[in-house]
Amino acid sequence: MLSVAPGARVYLAAEAVDLRRGHDGLCALVRGTLALDPFTGHFFVFIGKRGDRVKILFWDRGGFVVYYKRLARGRFQLPRLVAGADRVVLDGTQLAMLLGGFDLVRTRRTEAWEPAARRGAA
Repeated sequence: MLSVAPGARVYLAAEAVDLRRGHDGLCALVRGTLALDPFTGHFFVFIGKRGDRVKILFWDRGGFVVYYKRLARGRFQLPRLVAGADRVVLDGTQLAMLLGGFDLVRTRRTEAWEPAARRGAA
């Protein structure tokens, strides 16, 4: 089970990746393609070219962790990508849904309630 800590962001790379890459190769993609720091504790999600495999890289207590999942059937249902974007930012719930086989495009999330004072401050 993969759990995302509060405050951690999830970055899904927009382009398919050769998943033969290991820890160092994925770190190079985070630094180069995504222009982000892999040591932040955020999650970096990479989908394979066939769409049926995913690797997630994150830093945890002095070392990198790679989470790998291969579907027995079908493909991961990716969220809509903005033209020209190199990544999509997800939250922990969306990541769990992606890994669980949910279609993020067809799923609708209700708007979260916030107190009026907080809405006005933003």
